[in-house]
Amino acid sequence: MKLKYIIGISALTSLGLAACSDQMDYHEYKVNDKEFVMRDFGNVGKITTHVYRALESDFGQIHGGANLSSATDESVYSHEGNQIESYYNGSWSPTNANQNTWTSCWDAISYCNLFLDEFNNLTFPEHELEKDYPDQMIKYNNLQWEMRFMRAYNYFRLVRQYGDVPLIVNFMNADESNNMPRVSAEEIFSYIDSECEAIQDTIIKDYSGAYVSLENESGRVNNLGVLALRARAALYHASPLFSKGKSDSEVKELWHQAALRAKECMDECKKRNMRLANDYSKLFASSNWNDADATKEIIFATRNAASNNFEKYNFPIGMTAAQGGNCPTENLVSAYETKNGLSISEDPTYNPQKPYDNRDSRLAATVAVNGEKWPDALPKDALEIWLGGANSRSVTYGTPTGYYLKKYVSKETSISGNSQNSSSHTWIVFRLGQVYLDYAEAMLNYTGSGYATEDDLNMSAAEAINLVRTRAGQPDLPTGLSFDEFWNRYQNERFVELAFEGHRIYDVRRWMKAPQYIVDVKCMEITKADDGTLTYNVVTNPNYITKRAWPGDKAYFWPIPQAEILKAGNLTQNPGW
Repeated sequence: MKLKYIIGISALTSLGLAACSDQMDYHEYKVNDKEFVMRDFGNVGKITTHVYRALESDFGQIHGGANLSSATDESVYSHEGNQIESYYNGSWSPTNANQNTWTSCWDAISYCNLFLDEFNNLTFPEHELEKDYPDQMIKYNNLQWEMRFMRAYNYFRLVRQYGDVPLIVNFMNADESNNMPRVSAEEIFSYIDSECEAIQDTIIKDYSGAYVSLENESGRVNNLGVLALRARAALYHASPLFSKGKSDSEVKELWHQAALRAKECMDECKKRNMRLANDYSKLFASSNWNDADATKEIIFATRNAASNNFEKYNFPIGMTAAQGGNCPTENLVSAYETKNGLSISEDPTYNPQKPYDNRDSRLAATVAVNGEKWPDALPKDALEIWLGGANSRSVTYGTPTGYYLKKYVSKETSISGNSQNSSSHTWIVFRLGQVYLDYAEAMLNYTGSGYATEDDLNMSAAEAINLVRTRAGQPDLPTGLSFDEFWNRYQNERFVELAFEGHRIYDVRRWMKAPQYIVDVKCMEITKADDGTLTYNVVTNPNYITKRAWPGDKAYFWPIPQAEILKAGNLTQNPGW
C-alpha cells in the first residue's frame, strides 16, 4: 500500500492494531510517498526513532502524576481520586482499562513491521559518493536488528500484562490486523526467545567507535540489551502465573533456562568490564546517562526530555508548586534491614522511636523521612512530617504515609518562581543488579537451594544476591536457610533493591501473590508533644487512605480495552473481565 504521510518528518501514518487508537499525537507537515522516504537515510531512520520514543518509562505521565508503584504496596498517591486507584477500588474494567501499554506497544510493533517489510535492505544509491556513506550504511543495516529487538520487547510488555495476544510479525493494514486472533502466552515467549537468539550475535555490541564519522549512539540497544530481554522473558515464562498447568519437570527446565539466560547476560557484561555501580543513588540521578560509575551497570535505558514535572509531582507539600505525589509506604520502609543484616523485627538494637538509624543505605537513597533536609530547595531546615507539620498530611495533599519519594527525583531541581530549572530523567529498562537478582530467583527455583550450583551454572543464588547486598553495605545472607526462608529473603531483597523501578506490579502478579501484598498498606504516623518529643507509630489501613481490595484472580492480567474488542472480530477478552 502507498504511505500517505511523513508524520512530523519523523514517522509514518499509524497502522496496524495500534492504529485503531484515536490517541496518536502527531503533526502532519507535508505529504510524501514511500519512494521519497526510501531515498534518504534520515527519513528511514526516523521511522525507528518513533519506535524508540514509544519505550516505557514511569515518571507520572500516564496516570496524572501517579506511578504504577502507587497501585502496589510501594507507595500511595497523595491525591485521592487519581486514576491509579482504579487498580484496587473496583472501577477497573474493559471500559476503564488503563490501556496505555496496549496502545503504545501495538503502535511500536506496527512501525517495526513497517520498517522490516517495507524499508529494509535499501542501498540509497543517491548517497553512495558521500564521505559518510559507509558509516551511514553500517548504522542503517543495524536498524533491522534494533527493530527486531524492539518488536520482541514490546511483545514482552504485552504478554506480561495481557497474557495471550495476537502475534503479528508482518506489516498489515488495520482491517487485517484487527482480524488476528490471540495466540497463547507460551507461543509469545517462544517467539521472544527465538528472536533474541537470532539477533544477539548480529546486532552491534558497542556503539562507541562503531562509526568513524558519526556521533556515538549511546541510546540505542546493543547485544547486552538483547541478552537482558531474553533473560527477563525467560524468568517470567518460568514464573507461576505463566507456568501453571505444566509438570514439575517442565517447570524446572523453564527455571533452568531462565538461569542460563541470565548467566549468559552476566558473563557478557563481565567481558565488557561492566559491574555494579559503586554508588546506588547515582543510578537514578539525572546525570546517570553520562556518569561513568552509573553507566558501568546500566545495560539499556531510555532518556526523556528535560523537565521538572516529576519533581513537581513528588516534591513535598509545603513547597511552592509541589504536589506530594507518590509517597513510599511503611511496608517498603520496614523491608529495609538494619546494617546488621537483620529485619527490624529481629534486630534487638532497632529502636522504633529512632526508626531510621542504622538502616540499609538504600533506604536513605530511596525515601525522604521526617527530620532531613530534602530537597535542596526545602524552605525549612528539615521535613516536618509530624501531624501539624509543614509537610505532613495535615496539609492538603501532604504525605499520607509519613514519607516522600527520593528515587529518580532530582533534589537539585527548582520548581518555583524565576529560579525554575529542569533535568533529564533516564528510565532504566535493564541493569546488571536486576539481572543478578533474576539469576538468583531462577537458580533458587531450579536447584531448590539458595546455595547450590551446577556445572553450567557456577554461581549460587546466594552469591548473586550477595553481590547486590555488598554494594549496599549489607552483610551476606546467612548460610543454611531453608528454601522457604531463602525465598522470603529473596523477595524482600528484590523489593528494596528494585523499588520504584516498575517491577513490583508485575512481580507480585507473576508470583501469584498479589492479594498478599496489595491489600494492606502501612503508614508511619508521627505526633509531636508540647515539649517537642516525637512519637512514631505504625498504622495499617488508616481511614485517611483509600481502602484497597484485590479485584480477584482476573486482575493477574489487565482487561483488554473494550473498544479494541469491538473493532477486532477475533479478539477475545481476558477471563473474568
